[in-house]
Parts: sequence; structure tokens; C-alpha cells
Amino acid sequence: MTITGTTVRRASAAGLVLATGLTTCLAVAPAALAATPVAAVDAAPAAGLGRYYQQRLDWHGCARGGEDRTGRTLDAAGARCADVTVPLDYGDPGGRTITVAVSRLKATDTRHRIGSLLVNPGGPGGPGLGIGLTVRPVMKETGARYDVIGMDPRFTGRSTPLDCGLPSGPGLLSAGPDRAGFDRQTARARDVADRCRATNADVLPHVTTRNTARDIDVVRGALGERRISYLGYSYGTYLGTAYTQMFPTRYDRVVLDSALDPDRYNPRLMKGTEAENEKAYDDWADWTAARDGTYGLGRTREEVRATLDGVIAASSREPLTVGTAPDTFRLDDSQVPALLFTGMADDTDPARASLAEQMSLLARAAQGHPSTLPPAFADLLRSVFTPAGSATGSAQTAILCADAPAPRDPETYWSDIERARAAHPLFAPLTENITPCAFWDRPREAPVQVRHDTPALIVASTGDPRVPYTRSTALHDRLPSSRLLTLAGANQHANYGVHGSSCVDTTVNAYLATGHLPARDRTCTA
Repeated sequence: MTITGTTVRRASAAGLVLATGLTTCLAVAPAALAATPVAAVDAAPAAGLGRYYQQRLDWHGCARGGEDRTGRTLDAAGARCADVTVPLDYGDPGGRTITVAVSRLKATDTRHRIGSLLVNPGGPGGPGLGIGLTVRPVMKETGARYDVIGMDPRFTGRSTPLDCGLPSGPGLLSAGPDRAGFDRQTARARDVADRCRATNADVLPHVTTRNTARDIDVVRGALGERRISYLGYSYGTYLGTAYTQMFPTRYDRVVLDSALDPDRYNPRLMKGTEAENEKAYDDWADWTAARDGTYGLGRTREEVRATLDGVIAASSREPLTVGTAPDTFRLDDSQVPALLFTGMADDTDPARASLAEQMSLLARAAQGHPSTLPPAFADLLRSVFTPAGSATGSAQTAILCADAPAPRDPETYWSDIERARAAHPLFAPLTENITPCAFWDRPREAPVQVRHDTPALIVASTGDPRVPYTRSTALHDRLPSSRLLTLAGANQHANYGVHGSSCVDTTVNAYLATGHLPARDRTCTA
């Protein structure tokens, strides 16, 4: 999943990047939602935007050189790519423009074609150009009836870039065990904000979810679609909610997987998730203990947790060295908990094994033993803890901070950490930690407010450690015409096509094929 927003996903050429983090929307009664007229809200493109909606896209091959794995795989699958021109500032459509990269896997069953399905993998800041490669096979025969659209949201991936020159990539870090660690995190957060302001002050106010939703509608128009279907994971569910609220007559079928509560969307989205992460940690520790012969972390849950407490304590005394040149990394007590937190978002066996392997390497490093890193682990460390992840970290931070305000006083964060630390000594210093948004300029637009009912299919697992189940049910309550598809007994973030539940996958595919939601809420068992 993410270290707040960047995730390593199994079996995915495109990768799923899942939400991490992030004001309060005004509550609207269900009756008011159902009665809200939308025609006046959802009119033709605003003055000056017609040229963007009517642009002709230049479809071309996706690969950019031999090292472009995603592009080569898209080309092999028959996809084509294009750059969509959009205004930087929708309030000034005649001003500066930027581009948004899209891919298209065209429908092969043209006789029964339904339309275009745009997929967002989350983040925020997650590139989605290759996501169709992951989703199309899961859709089975229904996939042949859609043009599956991948999109790199503005300032991510191949879209017009944003890079603040950060020393590390995206994600939450831990404040560690004491005030000195928190003060270091505060200095880091301030530095990130200062770097972005110094390098990209002119674009930062426009790197928002609302503007990405506006970009989606331009993409819809440029594709020649009257309505567009949408599948979003994690943060992508907030983006999908934004789109359906801002353009309530321009969507068709909507699936929101691991859905955020828009009332709780702000730069501190991980705040309050400690209990869910503790449960996921315990379950993973049980799984790992049963395989002590493979990973050597302990034969009981308590032993596994004690081993990793020792690893974190060792990283507090001196950073742990893992890997061999050129892939050598030194990990301290702000980073080791972040790696553990990241691995809690997926409870499938391959994901649990990957995390156990990583923690086993760290345990050996704590004892002074050298290690050779698996390529995927080296890639993760490089993308999160080195300047190689600067562009992704810049985009994620800019989106979160421009979408909603955050507390400005560092003491607020320190107080929250100290309050939660007693019950959650591992997770509270991370989930309650300060972010660069404390030092960011105030957002120019208000957060998305739910004013229109949306007949969406909301998918959620009961033990999701990133988006607690109650937050998905809160969105369901706000949308009376929606249906809730629950995966019971799973600590899973992102379900459709990821967890392997045939019940979930079949239900989603039936909705995408027919446009008919289940007659009532449904529960699948993990």
C-alpha cells in the first residue's frame, strides 16, 4: 500500500497506489440529497473551455524507450496513448496550459460496447497510465465491452511534471520515541514546504483533486463520451466522489473501492487508524509466527512483535545498514516503522510473505549481518527514502495540502502523538505525525461537499487499516442510492481484483456489465 501514498502492489504491471492520507464537508440530510436538482449544476462546458472538450487526440504508441516497462507492456496489449491539453487554472482557460497523459485499451466486443471506464489507482499522486493492464483481466468478458482508460493525474507520471527537489519520496514517517525525533520531523516538514514554495509556487494552488476532476471531464469530452464510467481505489474514491458531485449528469457506472469519507478528508487522513493497524499487525504477526522456520522472527505473535520492537530500538541507536552497493540504505527509527506500516495494507499471502521477508532482513541488519536486497525491496526503499521519489512525493504533498487545510501549530501534532502513544506506541508517532501541510499556503477552494446522491457501488473490507470500515459506511450513508459490498474478515485495502475474492470480483463485474446495482447491500466472506 502506501507509506501514506505510495504502495508496492503484487502482480501488477501498472501497480496500485493506495491512499494515505487527508476538511470537513457540511453534512447534508439524505432527503435533501435525493431532492437536489442537478441540471442547473451540470451544464455545458463553461465559457472558454470548449476548445479543450473538443480537442482531437493524437493517439500514438505508449513506450518511451527500451527501459519503459509500462509503455512496452501497454503497446504489447494493443493500447494507445495520448496527451490531453487542459488549463492550469480553470478560472483562466485562456492562460497557461498543461498536459494530462492517458492510455486507452479499446473495447474488442464493439457490438456490445458500453463506453469508457476511467480507472484511478489512488495515491494521491499515483500515476495511472498502466492501470488498465491490471484491471482489464479482472473484468473478464465485461472488459471487452469497455474502452479502459488509464490516466496520470495532473503533475504525476507522464503528465506535466512537478518536482520540488526533495531528498526523499512520498509517505508518512514516524516521529520516533521522543521529542527530539518529533522536532526533526517538524524541521523536515518545514523544509519540504519551503522547497516546493521556492520551486513551484505558481502551480501549487492548482494541484488539487477538484482540478483533476475537471481534467477527467475534459478527457470524457475529448473521448467523445456523453457519460463516463469510473473505478477508483482509496484516494481515487475521493476523486470519484469529487467528479460525481461536480458533474452529476456526466457519469455512468461508478465503483468506489476502499472508500474515503469526504467529511474526514484532510492532510491527516491516517489519524485515528491506530486500532485498525494494530489488528492488522497482530494478524500478520500470527501468520509470520506460524512460519518461524522461514523468517526467524518468533514462534508466537508476542515473540514476533518483541523482535521488531528490538529492531526499531536498534535503529534508534544507530541506523540499520541493508543491502550492498550500489543498493545500500541506512534506515533509522523514523523509517523502519514506516516500512512496517506500509506492509499492513494487504493481508494476502504474497503480501504477508513480502513484509515478513523485509522484516527478517532488518532483523539480521540489527544484529550486524550483511544482506542482499530483493529487487522489489530495493525499489521500494529507493522510491520512498531517496531523491528518486522526489517527483511522486512532491505531487502527493501538493495535492493533500492544496485540497484541505491542516493545523498550523506543531504542538497540536505533538499533543496528539503523546495522547495516543500510551495505547499505540508503534503507530501513533506515525499516524498522528506532522506533515508539510502545517507550513503550506492555505487552499484556494473548499473541499468537496456531498450534495447529490450517487448510485455507486462502494466496496470495503471490515479490517481495512488505511480506510477504516466506518469511513466507507459513512459515504454509503451519505449516498442513499449507493450499495455497499463488504468483504468481511479481511485486513485489506483495495479489494476488487486485488484480494482474490471471487464474490467481490463477480459482484463488481455484474454491475459493470449491466449497470444494475445489487438489490441490497451484500457481504462476502474473506
